[in-house]
Amino acid sequence: MTRNLPSSTVESPLPELGAPVPADAPTILVVEDEENLLFTLRYNLEREGYRVLTANRGDDGLRIAHERSPELVVLDLMLPGLDGIQLCRQLRRTSQVPVIMLTALGGESDKVAGLEAGADDYLAKPFGMRELLARIRALLRRAGHGERVGPAAPSLRSRDIELDRERHELRRDGQSLRLKPKEFELLLFFLEHPGKVFSREQILNEVWGKDFHGNARTVDVHVRWLRQKVEVDPARPARLRTVRGSGYLFEG
Repeated sequence: MTRNLPSSTVESPLPELGAPVPADAPTILVVEDEENLLFTLRYNLEREGYRVLTANRGDDGLRIAHERSPELVVLDLMLPGLDGIQLCRQLRRTSQVPVIMLTALGGESDKVAGLEAGADDYLAKPFGMRELLARIRALLRRAGHGERVGPAAPSLRSRDIELDRERHELRRDGQSLRLKPKEFELLLFFLEHPGKVFSREQILNEVWGKDFHGNARTVDVHVRWLRQKVEVDPARPARLRTVRGSGYLFEG
């Protein structure tokens, strides 16, 4: 759905989000008119160490692309001013910048139209952030920009717990606790999104991936295991809470 947002200038109109990224980090232009999704994309890309420019209109996105020459473009299919197909075609007249197209339309004809307009990849909404990041890294590698662009925070903290990204280790009150691989991914996801309610289906898409064919109750099992490690009283969880009828909420 299109929102009436203020038109983008060269830099994003969104608030600053954390520490500056390295000066030599690849620049990614995100053109998306859904405000919440635009914010989420920028937040996650900056956490991965990318430099991010944003626009909420297709014509502004085209102007920014010409002025700033990003290393990769992520754009929505349905945009005001200039739709994603038109934007991609105009970009291709002067640039071979990698393009990932996003759309809520999942039909084969829409995918074909995007690819024929010059998009390098195509992702249907809703999509998992990890899947998008993997596709971005793959396209940047093909374009010769390397795999890693900047260090993410080595660890994440929440009150008495600390999650070490590199060692896949959880420390609580200074004591090391062993995590299974999927427990680590699930806790990392919750730590990166404190205070937000996620349904079981959303969690499955983000942590297990859209190709996972298991039951959503898989999430319940892993949440129960995590509570044994992050809660003072797992039977009365105060941190990793169940929101009845909605899903789960991690209190940071």
